[in-house]
Amino acid sequence: MELGYHFLTIHILLCLSSITPLAGEVTTSKTDVSALLSFKSQISSDPFGVLSSWNESLHHCQWQGILCGKHHPDRVTALVLDSKQLTGSISPFLANLTFLQRISLPDNQFQGSIPVELGHLGRIRFLNLSMNFLEGSIPSTLGNCSSLQVIELFNNNLHGTIPPNLVQCKNLTKIDIESNFLTGGIPPEFGHFPLLRLLGLSENNLTGTIPFTLGNLSSLDNNIWGEIPQSVYNISAIVYLVLGDNRLHGTLPIDMCGPFSNLQHLYMYDNQLSGRIPPSISNCSGLIDLELSNNSFNGIIPSTIGLLEKLQTLTLGYNKLTANKPQDWKFLDALNNCTSLQLLQLSHNQLQGVLPGSIANLSTSLMKLSVGGNLISGSIPKMLGKLTNLDTLFLNDMLLNGSIPEEIGNLFRLELLDLKKPERNPQTDSERALKFESRLVSYHDLLKATENFSSENLIGRGAFGAVYKAVMSFENVTTVAVKVLNLETHGASRSFLSECEVLRNVRHRNLIKVLSSCSSIDQHGNDFKALVIEFMPNGSLETWLHPNTNSNLDLPVRSLNLIEMLRIAIDVATALDYLHYHGPAPIVHCDLKPSNVLLDDDMTAHVGDFGLARFLEPPDIQLFESLTSTTGIKGSIGYIPPEYGVGGRPSMEGDVYSYGILLLEMFTGLSPTDEKLRDGTSLHKHVEMAFPEQVMDIIDTRLEANLYASKNVFGCLLSVVQCGLSCSKNSPKERITIEEVVKQLNSALKKLLT
Repeated sequence: MELGYHFLTIHILLCLSSITPLAGEVTTSKTDVSALLSFKSQISSDPFGVLSSWNESLHHCQWQGILCGKHHPDRVTALVLDSKQLTGSISPFLANLTFLQRISLPDNQFQGSIPVELGHLGRIRFLNLSMNFLEGSIPSTLGNCSSLQVIELFNNNLHGTIPPNLVQCKNLTKIDIESNFLTGGIPPEFGHFPLLRLLGLSENNLTGTIPFTLGNLSSLDNNIWGEIPQSVYNISAIVYLVLGDNRLHGTLPIDMCGPFSNLQHLYMYDNQLSGRIPPSISNCSGLIDLELSNNSFNGIIPSTIGLLEKLQTLTLGYNKLTANKPQDWKFLDALNNCTSLQLLQLSHNQLQGVLPGSIANLSTSLMKLSVGGNLISGSIPKMLGKLTNLDTLFLNDMLLNGSIPEEIGNLFRLELLDLKKPERNPQTDSERALKFESRLVSYHDLLKATENFSSENLIGRGAFGAVYKAVMSFENVTTVAVKVLNLETHGASRSFLSECEVLRNVRHRNLIKVLSSCSSIDQHGNDFKALVIEFMPNGSLETWLHPNTNSNLDLPVRSLNLIEMLRIAIDVATALDYLHYHGPAPIVHCDLKPSNVLLDDDMTAHVGDFGLARFLEPPDIQLFESLTSTTGIKGSIGYIPPEYGVGGRPSMEGDVYSYGILLLEMFTGLSPTDEKLRDGTSLHKHVEMAFPEQVMDIIDTRLEANLYASKNVFGCLLSVVQCGLSCSKNSPKERITIEEVVKQLNSALKKLLT
């Protein structure tokens, strides 16, 4: 079956053996000092001045972030510099700190690769490099660190496969490498860690089946398929089992909760599981969270579910669960025993009949309740007014009649109430997602229009798929672009739905226009999803800023001039201003970059690719579904605002940061990941150091050759660069709004033309 991350927590005391000196060791405390100074030399930005103490006036064991040993008081045993906003690369000379037991550098801005030399640290126990911008692969040399107990590398930009020889580290209790770009499968060897308590692999691009050997462990979440190995259900010590958002199929075992005496969190949402929910689920008496939504479970909901007295979250929505007669609703009476229940989702099943009044007897701690999208009829129970802690209530898309009871007014905490009636005509998933007036297209239509998706018609690739040029007739145009989703990529389906949801709610001249969609089956019987969008003959801004041979478009061989560049910048800012403040609901794009800015035949810019976009105030049930989502926000390296890397929520300020980087890139010709910035200097810092006196020194030479002949050129460039710097400040509170950006850039253009 496919990967998910699942957490295995085993309460076992670790007996740590005493550490003996390494054989043949000749290093000294002077070597330690040299290694630390080498580390300091690789730091290009230290905004808090934490390394200012690293000088000869203090003993190195008194330097900030340094700990030394008790038995060897001059030897460094720990390097701890968490959340210091350090920028730079990690020096390979750290490997000379031979007494080092802990490296903790999370939540900084380290770039480059993880030094392979760290594999020489024989005493290292804890390695935490999470929440940085590290690239490259996980060094296989770490398998030589036999004392390692914890590896934390999550939230980086690591690529490649997972080294199987990590299994040589027999003392490992935790491996967390979530939120990277790792590929390949889970090494079968990982089932042989004797002490492993937590294995986090989610938010990667892992594929393949879950090795049967992992039944010895317990924790995964990625692009995995197949059935859940029976061995997983035999892990008596498991506390977390998270297998959500995969393609797992099959049924749950009749006695699945027999050995799960310690299970507290069971996540199997967004899969292809079927069959009945076994009554034996009640044997998992310690369950706190039970999430089985977005599957194909059928039959009635077992009333034994009410025996889960510690239950706080129960999501069963988007299945095929039934309630055809009054006794089928007994589970609702039984849930009265769950006095800690806070979230109950039963939406979009096949529950029918009158909504029992006993729903009002649910726990008063209940905050979110959704039963919409079922075949429920009758009136809204007055007694719902007793659930005074409700802040979200969905009774939408059902056959309810009568008036809204006055008692609903007692729900003083209520923030979101949906009583929307069902649609004039049931629609397909694609129609419901897009609601476009234009005709839908079939897979075979697109196959023909793109000449079997030929490489000659390929005009671009993105994180979730490819874009092809196609010959089709739509609204007086004969050439379109077809964005084909790669559904094997983790998150692609959600990206499709997100883009559909955004694009059906917005219309603006500087946003890409979607003409139609396709949600079908391809010639091999696999799911197929695609969007038909406007064709932009002048390609993306990326191809103009950084020309390459990867595009099949015949673009003119020239550079953009100052006025063109400025007008494109204004177009993009105007699009963001519409999304943030003037659309049906505030929307943040979350992935603004040059490749997502497309240019039409008169060089007007259109912002596209809304696969990561988010509603700040979702207009319908999408909000409720997002409440239990564990999917994090991803963007593109270099354009992601710093706060997103440490769990910050999507925001307008985040979009403004990405726009600021884009603006600086347009006028300097340097991408934020350019080789010239590999010394750890960010694009923002590179420009800031030249501003304002040397601003002409950092302007793109190609743009400089095409500058508009005006005495106000220098003043215009100063305004633009200052705007880019104001947008890309590290602190969200210090950034200007996109409304202010539009004003400043229009003012700069006006001055230029006078």
